[in-house]
Amino acid sequence: MHNARSGVGHGHRRITTTALGVLAVAVLAGTSACSTASRAATSAADGSRPIRVVAAENFWGSIATQLGGSHVKVQSLITNPNTDPHSYEPTTADGRAVESADYVVTNGIGYDTWSDKLLAATPEPHRTVLKVGTLLGKKEGDNPHQWYSADSVHQVVDRITADYQKLDPADAAYFDAQRQSFLTQALGPYDQLESGIKATYAGTPIGASESIVTPLAESLGLKLLTPESFLDAMSEGNDPTAADKATIDRQIATRQIKVYVFNTQNSDPDVMAQVNAAKAQGIPVAQVTETLAPAGDTFQDWQVQELQGIENALKQVVGA
Repeated sequence: MHNARSGVGHGHRRITTTALGVLAVAVLAGTSACSTASRAATSAADGSRPIRVVAAENFWGSIATQLGGSHVKVQSLITNPNTDPHSYEPTTADGRAVESADYVVTNGIGYDTWSDKLLAATPEPHRTVLKVGTLLGKKEGDNPHQWYSADSVHQVVDRITADYQKLDPADAAYFDAQRQSFLTQALGPYDQLESGIKATYAGTPIGASESIVTPLAESLGLKLLTPESFLDAMSEGNDPTAADKATIDRQIATRQIKVYVFNTQNSDPDVMAQVNAAKAQGIPVAQVTETLAPAGDTFQDWQVQELQGIENALKQVVGA
């Protein structure tokens, strides 16, 4: 999805004048509303109203919603599958939502730097912020797509639950029950697919269209042969090198890779040429997306569908 040439611009290191204007408005609003937000945080703590949660991206928002149940009200800022989270320009409504939130979940790792601007523009000492990258010990420059790592997802689940319990200690037992239900029921099929694919197909060489697939391949124990420099270039909306393209063409032509995993939200011509070449060689192509697609899916339904597609592709060439 990070491809300026496909119409979805990246530009995640650029803050536009529009975004700066939004932040300025948010700062002014935050100055007058500080005492209101403080009172709101107090009512959340005693359980008299749901915890107001804002998630920068809807894949984290889906998890936050399910873990909080009726005791939270979650708003995700990015919900359109055609929106690139890297280059998203926040609105005045986003600024107001963050300002009044008790709890904010962002990805970090250089992925949604615009959310840092919103938080800085609306300082609120009673607001709790979970930056996923910080939780995971990641820094900018590391792979930001950690929702494709099962281990990272489980760490986020545990932290969100713990944070909810701190914000609303009177309902700690409720949040424990929500977590347990989410892990055993909602995430059950997801975890089974993850462990099953890893047990059966670990070490299988695959190719991919961009770095979103890297944490997924690591989580599944698959061997990603595509040059990292190509994966990063595609994720950053940059032109890949001729040497990298030649390497990938050779990997496909000689069937060094058994499956090609393609982010359908990126229609870059170089990527589409690889997809077509893989199909021509009889190499199965599995599909993933960067954000929930369709937007109304739960995190687990979205992930299970993609994992099933990868498993089916592996079965075609490796067997079970």
